This record gives sequence, C-alpha cells and structure tokens, in this order.
Amino acid sequence: LQLVESGGGLVQAGGSLRLSCAASGSDFDRYAIGWFRQVPGKEREGASCIGRSGDITFYADSVKGRFTVSRDNIKNTVDLQMNSLKPEDTGVYYCAAVLGNPCLYMNEYQSFFTSWGQGTQVTVSS
Repeated sequence: LQLVESGGGLVQAGGSLRLSCAASGSDFDRYAIGWFRQVPGKEREGASCIGRSGDITFYADSVKGRFTVSRDNIKNTVDLQMNSLKPEDTGVYYCAAVLGNPCLYMNEYQSFFTSWGQGTQVTVSS
C-alpha cells in the first residue's frame, strides 16, 4: 500500500485544516490508518487512527474534540479534519497503514505500521 498526504499548510491559531491521505494498492479496507505527527526534538506521536471499516476511532487527548478522522473505502482515502488549531499542533503529519485494527494502541504499536506517507507540514502561528 502506498500513501500520499496532502492538505498541510500555514494557518493562524484557531483556524482549520483538512489533511487527506490517498492510498494506492489493493485491499485498502484491510488496513487501519493512523495519523502521526513529528516535531523536531520530540518523539513521533499518534494523533488519530481509524479502523478498517471506520467504526473504531482513536484520538490523542491533546486533539480530542478538535480533530475528526474519517475514511472512504471506495475512494481509498482517509481525511483528518483539524479545527481550533493551536501552535503546539505544528509538525509534520504522516499517515500510515497497519493490517488489522490496533488503533487503540497506535503509539505502542508504531512499529507495526508498515506503510508510511512522505508527510505534510502543518504550521500554526500564534
């Protein structure tokens, strides 16, 4: 499975961005998709994850209530709607795919995510 992110950019605090992850390859609906973010000098962290059929979602406490993840298994896409953005949301956002449904443990199972996109930069100014 190959993944490509889009939708990053520069936004003021309080603004919104919508990231999209487009997948090519077969059996997209066999994969859970996670959104991770990386800030220089900090460990990569899982922000959100959606299960294979979209019935399971996970959000880090830091984004809960502000971010919404969704997927379309016909178009092979996963979107991350980010509202009320804060400067601390700044980072490179990656989508990644994992077989099965380990969303609730996405941070513990980062090494099981086998396909990663190239990342998209999100910058939130104060």
